[in-house]
Amino acid sequence: MIQSDYLGVGLVYIYVAILLIITEKILDKYPELSRKVLHIMVGNIAFILPIFETKEVMAFIAAGPFIFFTFLMSPHTPIKSIRGKTSSAGHGMGLVYYSITWTILAYLFFDNMVVIAIGIFAMSYGDGFASIIGQKYGKKKYKIFDDVKSYIGSIAMFVFTFSTIIVALLYYEISITPYLLFIIAFIALIAALIEGLTPRGFDNLTVPFVAAFLYWIFFLV
Repeated sequence: MIQSDYLGVGLVYIYVAILLIITEKILDKYPELSRKVLHIMVGNIAFILPIFETKEVMAFIAAGPFIFFTFLMSPHTPIKSIRGKTSSAGHGMGLVYYSITWTILAYLFFDNMVVIAIGIFAMSYGDGFASIIGQKYGKKKYKIFDDVKSYIGSIAMFVFTFSTIIVALLYYEISITPYLLFIIAFIALIAALIEGLTPRGFDNLTVPFVAAFLYWIFFLV
C-alpha cells in the first residue's frame, strides 16, 4: 500500500466506527431510526474513494472486511454477544449485502470511480429515503413477494437516486448535459422499479448493481 491508500483505509474505518457508535450506542433506544441513519450515512464513503490508489486495497482491505464484520453483527451471527441492534431492526442481512456490493463495485470499476459512487448513492440515499418517506407518508401501498411498499416511497427512490447521481457526477467533475440528465432520469426510474420489485433486503444488491451497470453501459462501454 502507498500512503494515500493508508489514508483511505483509515478514513473509511474511522468514519464507519463513528457511525456505529452513533447508531449502536447513542441511538440504541431507537433501532429503526438507527438502521436508517446507518443505511444512508454509510453512502458518504463515496466521497472518500478518490483517495485510494490501489484497486485491491479499496476492494479487499477497505470494503471486503466489512462483509465478515457486518455478518457478525447480523441476527445470523454465531457470536450472539456482538449482534447489533441496528441489523436486527431491519432486514437481517441488509448490511452484509451492502458490503458485498461495495466490494464488487470497487474491484470492477476502480478505474471509473463515479460508477462506484452512483451504485453506492442509489443504495444508500435512494433506497434509504424511499424507506423513510414511504413509511411516514405512504398511504397507498402495493405488495410484491410479500414485501409491502408504497407508491410515494418509490417516487422518493426515483427523486433521491436522480439527485445523488447528479451529486456524484459533479463531485467527479463530469459535465452535466441535457442528454446526460435524460439518461440519469432513466437510470433513476429503473432503480426505483427494481427497488419496488426486489424483496426482503435484496435491494441492497440489485439497486446499486443495476444503477452502476446502466451508467457504465450508456457512457463507458
